[in-house]
Amino acid sequence: MSSMQSQPRLVFPVISDVHIAPTGEECIHKFERALQQLNARAPQQDAFVIVGDLTNNGTVEEYERHMKTFQQHKLPEAEALIAIGNHDYWNGLPPAEAQARFLEMSGMESIYYHRVIQGHHFIVLATEDTMTHGYFSLEQIEWLSKQLAEAAADAPAQPIFVFLHQHLKDTVYGSEEWGIQENIEALMNALKPYPQVITFSGHSHYPLNDPRSIHQECFTSIGTASLSYMEVESGKLQGNLPPGHREFSQGCLVEVYEDKVVITRMDFLNEREIGEAWMVRVPADKASFIYTNERDAEKPTFPQHAGIVVDEEHTAPNSVRISFDQAVDDELVHSYRIQVKRTDGNEEVQHLAYSEYYNYPLVDKVSVTLPDLQPNQGYELEIHAIDAFQNVSDHGLKAAFRTGPVPTSV
Repeated sequence: MSSMQSQPRLVFPVISDVHIAPTGEECIHKFERALQQLNARAPQQDAFVIVGDLTNNGTVEEYERHMKTFQQHKLPEAEALIAIGNHDYWNGLPPAEAQARFLEMSGMESIYYHRVIQGHHFIVLATEDTMTHGYFSLEQIEWLSKQLAEAAADAPAQPIFVFLHQHLKDTVYGSEEWGIQENIEALMNALKPYPQVITFSGHSHYPLNDPRSIHQECFTSIGTASLSYMEVESGKLQGNLPPGHREFSQGCLVEVYEDKVVITRMDFLNEREIGEAWMVRVPADKASFIYTNERDAEKPTFPQHAGIVVDEEHTAPNSVRISFDQAVDDELVHSYRIQVKRTDGNEEVQHLAYSEYYNYPLVDKVSVTLPDLQPNQGYELEIHAIDAFQNVSDHGLKAAFRTGPVPTSV
């Protein structure tokens, strides 16, 4: 898409899950680093959006530390829009009192509200209690429907920005596990008539490196990752909080032009942009959506030189350490399926391992320990690559090894 403007008509960052603690400087430093980098990248901002979990536990001390840092670094012309997250309720107060504290400390006029900035509509929603998956009442959803209708009538060709803490279930990466469940059908029905809607949500802490962090079907949804730490889905050898998960800080910068909305993914820890910017056409048209679930059918492949190395020094009776070369993909190699079977054919197990795509720079080789093996047994293994859209490589890497014997006692 060619832009009709050299300068955007509207600029705003979106961050989430700052998780300010009552003590300690790491959380403050991460917050400051993100604000400073956003200010350097976009010295003119019309708004600044935080989509929930300002704090770890919604205490006064945490709010004070958060807001002091925010006010010190936020550009003065940027209008603050802040949503409440589930952690902001974790202070032992009844929900109404937790909301009152949020309003007092954040300076917002309501827990959900609608503003117009530079002729563009911003609608901020609010999870209404401590539920991890979020609770959005039918009353709030009815209010949202009215606001969307007003926004569409006022500026039918312009995007409508909607902000909420939890993901809409079955949209962006992380929403299948951490998405809104209760009243989700009513919430989706309110949004579906408006292809110009772009939602932003955090909560899952899932990394923006994964291309599924943008999703288009009836409208556009964007994941905003986390400033504080990373989480990924469970079921992989590295775990849902893999090594280095606290060495992480990501967010988004949104620039609105006459003919498109540009969303840049920011890696604040490594002071870089993540991949190519996402672009959403203006005016919106579902027929032009490119970030759909069907966008990628290409399978990952292993380079010709790729192979597996068995670490003999770390081969034990019940486990083995291996390393193998990364596969390549047009989008992203997400993980690997590792099939392990005994050479006598009596047992076969399967493991999944991340490609560690969330780390920068990406490692050339993945190293993992395969558990649950039998002592003094011969094994064969085969590894296939899986991309973010579950396309599996046709060819795999193969190797053989033998576990060590059980040590004899002296």
